[in-house]
Amino acid sequence: MNDHNSQNPLFYQTSTVTPIVARAEGIYIWDESGKQYIDGCSGAVISNIGHSDPKVLSAVNKQAASTFFTYRTQFENRPAVNLANKLVEHSAPHLTRVFYVSGGSEAVESAIKLCRSYFCSKGEGSRHIFISRTPSYHGSTLGALALTSYAPLEIPYRPLIKSCPKIPAPYCYRCHYQQTYPDCGLACAHALETTIREQGPENVAAFVAEPIGGASTGALVPPEEYFAVIRGICDRYGILLILDEVMTGFGRTGKLFAYEHWNVAADIVALSKGMASGYFPLGAIMARDSIVQSVLSGEGFPHGHTYAGNPMACAVGIAVFDRIIDDGLCENAAVMGERLKNGLHALADLFPIIGEVRGRGLLTALEFVQDRESRRPFAEKLRVNSLAAAMAFDEGLIIYPRRSINGLSGDHVLIAPPLIVTAKEVDEILNRLETTLAKVTASLA
Repeated sequence: MNDHNSQNPLFYQTSTVTPIVARAEGIYIWDESGKQYIDGCSGAVISNIGHSDPKVLSAVNKQAASTFFTYRTQFENRPAVNLANKLVEHSAPHLTRVFYVSGGSEAVESAIKLCRSYFCSKGEGSRHIFISRTPSYHGSTLGALALTSYAPLEIPYRPLIKSCPKIPAPYCYRCHYQQTYPDCGLACAHALETTIREQGPENVAAFVAEPIGGASTGALVPPEEYFAVIRGICDRYGILLILDEVMTGFGRTGKLFAYEHWNVAADIVALSKGMASGYFPLGAIMARDSIVQSVLSGEGFPHGHTYAGNPMACAVGIAVFDRIIDDGLCENAAVMGERLKNGLHALADLFPIIGEVRGRGLLTALEFVQDRESRRPFAEKLRVNSLAAAMAFDEGLIIYPRRSINGLSGDHVLIAPPLIVTAKEVDEILNRLETTLAKVTASLA
């Protein structure tokens, strides 16, 4: 037997060694050495209600006295039904059906499979093409990865996945067409119609997009008219609109769901992350009843996951949902998000390496540039996003580094603290971030 007592056999994306967590409470995390960190990005933008919430812990203990798991084809369970009813009550009126999964990638996979099943049930089996955007991120499983446009994550697996057409994301700071809004005429949105016609409308099933860009584009908010144009094009060609709200849902952007900012009527919505706030794996898709009824009246929906809709996950989901609604965390995210964004703009005045501040609610980002006037990104080898994240970590602040130019360059970091954050804590985040940016600037100089 090999002796691994002094080693950690776990492996993840890289060989980076990280500290071992000891405990977490509110927006703070402590490692085993006693060092305190502010969770300035809610983990992977998931811990919407913060850590060690008493109401959630109470719900876990209560459900544990009943049952952790039953299989959905053998028993229905009350927490699953109750959570579904809450979702329907607080969502857009046309989204009345719920299908549970365990995470974001599963939610996106389920959305595209439900869409495909819908068109098959209607006798439109030729509709198999899903159009998404570049850059984008929709998950790490093969179907979701096919929709993703983030080169480092997808290049090794391209031989294994079905290629999906992509249109440019509404990335005004680095416009694909080298135009300026609003004089651009929303060319990035109208590109959807061009792509549909190129593929043949009879072959296209859906357009898939995040309402506000997440990790791949750094809190990218589209122009106000963007989704009205997109919805009109989808209707014109009879394709479905699938919104990936995995990161933006459950109060993150100052509304319960980000689609509320534009009243966009999606046909299917993918949910996860903040749905259970990191306390348990949980996700879902919500869909129009007409879609679900068409599928169920045909051959049914040949899809599912073992843990989907289990009683413990849904009991946690109810506790998290009630915390968000009853305690006004969507409203707090809007107010504290404005305070955070104003503070980030003030930091941009101090540090020329900040090219743009963007975001909505408590989903915000800084994009770094070598030259603000030309918007020239830093050289890839400098890894400025990772440098900033590492220096922030040293200061006891956790932020989320990614790259905006298809994952290859264009450094940005996400700042997205839990929705329970207070004004004092926002100021503390900004103070630690200012110290970090001063060190990053000095290092680059």
